[in-house]
Parts: sequence; structure tokens; C-alpha cells
Amino acid sequence: MTQAPITSHNDLELVTLYKETRDKSILGVLFKRYTRFVFSVCMKYLKEEDTCKDVVMDIFEQLFDKLLKHEISNFKPWLYSVAKNECLHHIRDRRHVLKDEWYEKNNGADVMENNPFLYPDKEIVLNNQFMKLERAIADLSEEQKICIELFYLHDKSYEDISLSTGYDMKKVKSYIQNGKRNLKIYLLKNHE
Repeated sequence: MTQAPITSHNDLELVTLYKETRDKSILGVLFKRYTRFVFSVCMKYLKEEDTCKDVVMDIFEQLFDKLLKHEISNFKPWLYSVAKNECLHHIRDRRHVLKDEWYEKNNGADVMENNPFLYPDKEIVLNNQFMKLERAIADLSEEQKICIELFYLHDKSYEDISLSTGYDMKKVKSYIQNGKRNLKIYLLKNHE
């Protein structure tokens, strides 16, 4: 009896097979399947096509190790989280580079009137709030995190979430409700 081609396996079968064999060609199948998806996530956060192409490659290179370390019950939402976190990491790194460049350009002078970091604009304030929310979401249980992201970031209905995750509809509602409560508690404790 001949085996089905590797491309006919679903995502979780490929992940399991990769964990067993560490055959990098298996990740090539996932790469082909999800390159557009990861690129679109990157464009949402980074907005620059060339930067996104580089980050997409970085993300898939990281999968060689990340897939071995994590238990994954639903690959696409997990990959979304990995891509989003990598984009946020890239944004934070870029912000530090810009800050260092500004200080170098001004010979390290911390002139209050000219220091853009003393007068944060709306975008910086929103970005800081967004980063706090990201940390809060990362603190949620895996089930709550997946349901919250699918519901709020992907505009999925309870039924869609139930179908894509395999969670019972009551569990989906509970994960979202408890996740919202936990986010609120986290943000109130860490309002800084």
C-alpha cells in the first residue's frame, strides 16, 4: 500500500510528523500553505512590503525550533500569534534604533524642547497601550488566548470559533467571557 503524498496531510499531522522526524521538508509544505497568510499578518502590523518579506522568512526559520517546544492544538491561530509577536518585536526593535539614531544625531544632548520622547504623540501612546494589551493576552490560558484573538481580531462568531478549534460552543463563550475578565484585571493591576 502506498503512502499519501505529504502535501495531503493536515496541519497537525505535519506538525506531528516534523516532531517525530525533524525533516525540514515538512516545514516546506507548511511554508507554502501559509506564506500568504503570514505575509498578510505582517503587512497589518509593519506596512512595508520588503520588511514583511524579511520577517516572514524569520518567522518560518523560527518554526524549526518553536514547533519542537510547543504543544499545538490548532496550527493557524498559533501561527498567527507567532507572526504577530514577531512583528511587535520588530516594531519595538525599530523604535529603539530610531531613538538611538536621534540621540546620536543630537550628540546625546537631552534638550527637552527637542526631545520627541518627552512629548509622545497619539500613535506612541496607543502603541504603548497596545503593547500592554499584548502582554495581557499573552498571560491568558491558551484556550482563552485563541478564542479572544479569533473573536476580536478576526471577527469570528462563537460558531466559527467552535468549528475551527473543536471547543464546545459553551466553552467558547466561557473562554471569551473569562478571558475578557482576566484582561481587565491584568490591565487594572498593570496600569503604570
